[in-house]
Amino acid sequence: MTDVPRSQPVIVMRNVGIYYWLKKGYLRRERFWALKDVSLELHRGEALGVIGRNGAGKTTLLQLLAGIISPDRGELENAGVQAAMLSLQIGFLDQLSGRENAILGGLMLGISKSVVENKMEDIVSFSELGDFFDRPLGTYSSGMKARLGLSVALQLDPDVLLIDEVMGVGDAEFRAKSEACMIERVKSNRTIVLVSHNSHTIRQLCDRAVWIEKGRSLTEGPTEEVIQAYEASLRKEG
Repeated sequence: MTDVPRSQPVIVMRNVGIYYWLKKGYLRRERFWALKDVSLELHRGEALGVIGRNGAGKTTLLQLLAGIISPDRGELENAGVQAAMLSLQIGFLDQLSGRENAILGGLMLGISKSVVENKMEDIVSFSELGDFFDRPLGTYSSGMKARLGLSVALQLDPDVLLIDEVMGVGDAEFRAKSEACMIERVKSNRTIVLVSHNSHTIRQLCDRAVWIEKGRSLTEGPTEEVIQAYEASLRKEG
């Protein structure tokens, strides 16, 4: 990672918005703002939680941080870090084996084939896929695919790891192992952005949090303060 002091942000978003065109009838299109006004700072070595309900714009936010898409308004500044989005499905090919997909996944994270191959035994061990690791991905269940994707991302360790709702993967033992691995990375000053609607996960793993609601960042700050505001809103509507 670029040598940026922990006190200085490595990624800054200011009043960012992004829209998509939605088809409305045969010749009409309508602009849909997936993000309307989002501001946040990500600091080196912290775990930032992004909390909000389904459809709030959290996944679009991760795509922006990863550089997959660009803002249509506002500013996004990156201090030279490589942010990689952990996706459990995108990029994997059913005709390739788990091993081959692990290499492909590493390349998508910007990591060389030789580095992935040096880490392969760790990926195999963490995934707990056994003989299935060398079988075609098309023979995997959705849970097995998720294990493979999570194992690749956690073992290869890019500058900034962007994680979208994956800590519930697998059985209780695998979930506990995955959470312990995440905690280890947080304690060793890795930089992580974790998206979830699960308050417990955000509390366990994140230093700070931002609450996204209907494409806007409503609150950013210490994790407990943000979660309390979010949960109070849910109770009020319930």
